[in-house]
Amino acid sequence: MLSTGALRAHLLAARLAGPVATSREESLRSYRLFAARDPRVLIGIDPEWTWGQRDLIGLMADKCGVSSDPRHTQGHDVIDPERTLAALDAFADRVGAAAQRRVPVLLGTGHPHRLLGFYAALADALSAAGCTVLTPAHGRCVDITTRFGLRTYNLDYVRGVALVRDPAASSPGCATGAHSHSPLPVRVALAAAAEQGGLLPELVIGDHGWVCGAGQLGFEAIGLADTDDPALFVGEAEGVVSVVVPLDDAVRSDYYRPLTRYVLNRACLSQ
Repeated sequence: MLSTGALRAHLLAARLAGPVATSREESLRSYRLFAARDPRVLIGIDPEWTWGQRDLIGLMADKCGVSSDPRHTQGHDVIDPERTLAALDAFADRVGAAAQRRVPVLLGTGHPHRLLGFYAALADALSAAGCTVLTPAHGRCVDITTRFGLRTYNLDYVRGVALVRDPAASSPGCATGAHSHSPLPVRVALAAAAEQGGLLPELVIGDHGWVCGAGQLGFEAIGLADTDDPALFVGEAEGVVSVVVPLDDAVRSDYYRPLTRYVLNRACLSQ
């Protein structure tokens, strides 16, 4: 089993934690937009509390380890690896509990180029443990507003993990998809499951709008988030999201493999 010390060293070496590629400028911009309740940054969360920019800086300092000084406005953000490790433990415990109870699960990502392998390994292990990995609304069209205007995507599943793709970009089932923050795909998937009278997930695993959108609708949701994605951490603070793991969500896909092994080992799902 990968030790905590070895994983901590990997987090720092791969820049998943410590100084990360996400800039302070990017994060502060996201905090400003979130404070203004810009839906592009809320990504499905409807905050109950009032969150100003200083409040968000304080929250992100507590949850991620970024600088709590609002006068710090430039450079790279920093994620405390101890916070990442603690959140990974909580994340793995939720995955393990789902496996023990054999509950239906839904997995989805807005970062398919980076994180598909991480989630797919969880889907495989949960399925092997007896969980039903749900794939509702497969092939359904989803209209998402982007910076390029309204775009229509298809909801697809690869190895049990939901993603959206441009229908003209590639064939269904291949391991590519669009980068998306939108909560609309998870809403479409959950609505389709409810309409068909099928199983609903008792745990949703993912990132971006998959976690926020599901959590806001009352589903237990856990996921990964970078320092410029305050919505997930606000959701956690308000009790809408169960666990958020702070890390850089856009490094090379193979850098997440040690995290996969660590989570599966702790969840007693190693094969």
